[in-house]
Amino acid sequence: MLKIVGSFVAGIAFTAILAWNMMGGLMFNERVSPFGVEETVARIQHNIQATGNGWALSGLRNPTRAIQQDGGNALPVLMVEACSTQYSKPILNEDSVRFLSILMPCKISVYKKNDGKTYIGTMNAGLMGKMFGPLVGEVMGKVAADQQSFLVMDPNKPTPQLIVPKAGGEGGGAGGGAGGGC
Repeated sequence: MLKIVGSFVAGIAFTAILAWNMMGGLMFNERVSPFGVEETVARIQHNIQATGNGWALSGLRNPTRAIQQDGGNALPVLMVEACSTQYSKPILNEDSVRFLSILMPCKISVYKKNDGKTYIGTMNAGLMGKMFGPLVGEVMGKVAADQQSFLVMDPNKPTPQLIVPKAGGEGGGAGGGAGGGC
């Protein structure tokens, strides 16, 4: 009997450790972009504006700027911020899930790694939403579907112009923002 209980506990511990180690890979997605950082950002921005569903750009941040201003060196990182009031409204109107406003606006990170390639990092919105019940699961499922359309880039189409927010706009931080925040 002790052997059975010990094996059961060991199995639970192994499963918990495995789940803990895999969680980061499930909650976030990373893919290689066929374009450089700025071109990738411009294409994502264009796709966000073309998607509909209430999506608007709410910011473009450059978190490496502060490091550079402090005399440091960092590879390029740009964060595209977008929001859809169609999706944020039901969450912001519900007291039990309003804390999820910390996830707004939706962010897509575009960055270069030491291998010289450009990468796109996103949160797995669909999986994240399922953890917070049916309302958030449904909304975040729609966000996840739209987010996938933001990342479709046709190399045969000309590069759209990068949208650089005006200084002093909404969004704050290193890079400012453009209208359309949540």
